[in-house]
Amino acid sequence: MDADAARAALSTTATGWGKSSYSNGGANGCFEFNFSVPGWAGVRDSKLGDASPVLVFNERELTAMLAGAKDGEFDNRII
Repeated sequence: MDADAARAALSTTATGWGKSSYSNGGANGCFEFNFSVPGWAGVRDSKLGDASPVLVFNERELTAMLAGAKDGEFDNRII
């Protein structure tokens, strides 16, 4: 399965989305993850729910992104 097919599958599922336990159940500023498509992770904005665009990462990409976040690679970035 390629990224486009994974995105399509994740964009049409309403189940399997979950927030970090660190979100304390709040509605603001959270990402949701979905691991229901084997080999892929979907990430979306919890404030938008089903209307959110879905970013997809394969296992290698997700590991690299999370390692970068832990190392502070994204700190002080202005978009």
